[in-house]
Formats: sequence, structure tokens, C-alpha cells
Amino acid sequence: MALTDARGTALLAVLLFATTLAAEAQQAKEELPKIGVLQAGLSRGSSSGTPEAGFRQGLRELGYAEGKNIVIEYRFAEGKLDRLPDLAAELVRLKVDVIVAGGTPAIQAAKNATSTVPIVFPTVGDPVALGLVASLARPGGNITGLANFPAGLSGKRLALLKEVVPRATRVAVFGEKGNSFHALVLKDLQAAASTMGLQLDYIEVRSPGDFESSFSKITGAVRATAVFLQTSPLFVDNRNRIADLAIRSRLPAIADLRELAEAGVLMSYGPDRFDQGRRAATYVEKILKGTKPADLPVEQPTKFELAVNIKTAKALGLTIPPALLIQADHVIQ
Repeated sequence: MALTDARGTALLAVLLFATTLAAEAQQAKEELPKIGVLQAGLSRGSSSGTPEAGFRQGLRELGYAEGKNIVIEYRFAEGKLDRLPDLAAELVRLKVDVIVAGGTPAIQAAKNATSTVPIVFPTVGDPVALGLVASLARPGGNITGLANFPAGLSGKRLALLKEVVPRATRVAVFGEKGNSFHALVLKDLQAAASTMGLQLDYIEVRSPGDFESSFSKITGAVRATAVFLQTSPLFVDNRNRIADLAIRSRLPAIADLRELAEAGVLMSYGPDRFDQGRRAATYVEKILKGTKPADLPVEQPTKFELAVNIKTAKALGLTIPPALLIQADHVIQ
């Protein structure tokens, strides 16, 4: 009887020890720094060149391993912008230590959801004009990060398009419904277009179902000779469809993200988004170590990349100027 009692006591002690270890492990996990990632579009995972991939790389370089010494809560609106407020509120309820928000609609949703949780944006157009920060040098409030729209950038893209397509006279500018930054870009574009003798037609897209009718419109009534694609998760998520429609419509197009050029759009030119995502990780680390977002100045992009799709150029009967090819960071065959 005594032996049985001893065995029972020993077993109970083992169970209590195991339970204690499990509880301590769970508590340790809950105490790990928690990052909330909010995106307007789809997850692009480890796709090369994306801010998302750059952010993960940046965390690794800083010694962070997801699930080991940091927890990341991902929330993707999958192109449904009306979901962003609820997703942002959910991250706040989870008591994340910092929110990394990608894209203007996601950043605005995060801003509306909290005035206390730090928010870092890996990429955004003009954070001052959008009312996200007080100034680049002194952001104020709980938001900071990296801007991606230096003065003249849209004009530079338009000039590149004109260099490859000198016959272009009328450019269809695609923007997304509900993206407040696109109105700012349009003003910048109109100023540049007037010096190049170009006429712009603004085409607002609300959902993936609008692409077919939009291209029908610009090849019909509008008679566009080229396409300018603004920054948008909607366009990134539907890049293959857009590229296919542009080629079928015999329209050269330029975007800001290399992913669109890789999908078949003629060209892309813009800040190196991978590098910006990587830099965003340093902002997160500083915040986790106690620095306030208000004390972290907003950075301007320093690295830009030009991608040219030779296969698309041939399909459209275009010859890329040799000087432009030499400048290209990525030549897609």
C-alpha cells in the first residue's frame, strides 16, 4: 500500500511539474514582444522585392525569430478596404506593442484605431500631406516610418514612359477608389504632363471586376496611347490580369513596383521597397527598446530601381533605347 502511495505521489509531482513548465512556457510566449502587421492587400509572403519580405529579412538581421523571441500577428484585408478598420481594431485588442501598416488605407485605419499604440509604415506616399505626421523631421504622435514619394517621382516615371513611347500623347492614369494619396499623385502628374505635351485621363478602379471595362474604355472612347499605374494593393494583387489586358490592348504601361514589370507590365520605376521594409524593422526594434515614434524622423527613400520587360516591349513592337537598358537594375527577358 505504501509503495502504491509513493508511486502516486511521484506521478502527481511529475504532472504538477509538467503543468508548471507548460504554464511558464505559455506565460513566456505571451510576454514576448508582439508585432501587428496590417496590409490592405493579399499576403505576398516571401516574394522577392516586397516590403513584407524586406521587413522579415530586417528582423532576422536584428536577431529576431518569429515564435522564439517575437510574436507577429498578421492581418490582410485581401483588397477589401472596408475590412481594415475592424482588422486594425482587432490588433489593438490583442495589445500588440507596435503595428506595421502597409499602404495608405491601412495606415489611416491603424491611425483611426489607436492614438497610443506605435505605428510604423514601411512605405507611404506623402505622410505630411496625408495628415499622418506633423513633419518628416518631427512626426509627433504615435506614427513614423519611411516615405516613398519624393518630389518629382511621378514626373520621372512619366518621362521614362515618354522616352520609350515618344508617340504617346494621351495617358490613362489608373487610381483606386478610396485611396486619398492618388489625388496627390494626380496633381504632381498633371504638372509634369503639361511640360511634355501629354494629356491625362484619370481612370478610377474600385474592384478587380473593373479592369476589363476600364481597358475597354481607354482603348475606345478615351483612345489612350499609354497607361500609368499608381501605387495600390489592388493593382499588385491583380498584376497578371492588368499586364495581360495592357498587352492585349497594345498599351505600354509603367508602374512603381518591380512585381508588375515581372508580371508583364512594360516598365516600373520607384523606391526599392524591399530595402524600405528592411529599414522598417529597425524602427520597430527602436520602439520595442523604448524609443517613441515621435522621436524617430520619417526617412526618405535613398535607393531606386528601374525594371524593363523586354518580352513585353517586343510584343508591343517597341525598342527600348540602349541608354535606358544600361540604367535598368532589372531587365526581364
